[in-house]
Amino acid sequence: MQFIIPVGIVTAMGLLAGGILTIADKFMAVQMDETAAKVLAALPGANCGACGFAGCADYANALAKDEEHAIKANLCTPGGDAVAMEVSSILGVEFEGASSKIAIMKCSGSRDRTSYAMDYQGHQTCKANKLFFRGRGACEMACLGFGDCVNVCAYDAIRIENGLAVINKYKCVGCGLCAKACPNALIEIVPDKTRVVVGCSSVDPGKVTREICAIGCIACKLCEKTCKFDAIHVINNHAVIDYTKCKNCTACAKKCPTNVIHVFPRPVSAPQQKPKPVAAETAQVEAPAQ
Repeated sequence: MQFIIPVGIVTAMGLLAGGILTIADKFMAVQMDETAAKVLAALPGANCGACGFAGCADYANALAKDEEHAIKANLCTPGGDAVAMEVSSILGVEFEGASSKIAIMKCSGSRDRTSYAMDYQGHQTCKANKLFFRGRGACEMACLGFGDCVNVCAYDAIRIENGLAVINKYKCVGCGLCAKACPNALIEIVPDKTRVVVGCSSVDPGKVTREICAIGCIACKLCEKTCKFDAIHVINNHAVIDYTKCKNCTACAKKCPTNVIHVFPRPVSAPQQKPKPVAAETAQVEAPAQ
């Protein structure tokens, strides 16, 4: 029976704390602007920050407060044109199409093409492994393969296949969370019309890269000499594409001796509707049961 008093004290403390929180919620709650609430409901809820704001709520509040409409209503990359159109309608501004983007992977170093330099047994994340001597890859800029990018993707658009992060461009909405999660900066957000990608970010001299990776860029500059649009240059021992100049002619890929410049096939059908976050879809299903 000695436990009755402690249990009673804990219960009383819980009830007191609950009461205080209830009162605080009632009298200190911040009322959300009606327009901001409508905009927030229209946004996909990814909270990725691709719009330049801290999250969907921050973007919605900024739009609602912006009486001059200086903030664009089409900044939500994951939402695409559909969300931009709905937000424009709510705000009463002219619709401007959103710039669709996708993520690309700038490494092709799967396990059959390169190797690990250590048997890492520490915390199984890319960021942790990167802190341990520059990562486990023989190439210090290779994909570390623990899936930090996979864990932050709300659209199920990235998988680790044979030690390498592989992006499904048809599921990707270009939110950029994966790019922020990669400690080697191997993921870049580019316009969705992009078809040419350099799958290497090695900073080693070409001779070294050839020894440690079967497909790495060897900095031969054949792509640079071939490009008629000045859109690709060898920088820090690997080819880098300037997507503001690239015309997707694919001439650089045809000249590349290691085939590390990849070409996406041309789209054969109308653009698909932007996917919704996996978590958001789940929430919508579970909501009526509450």
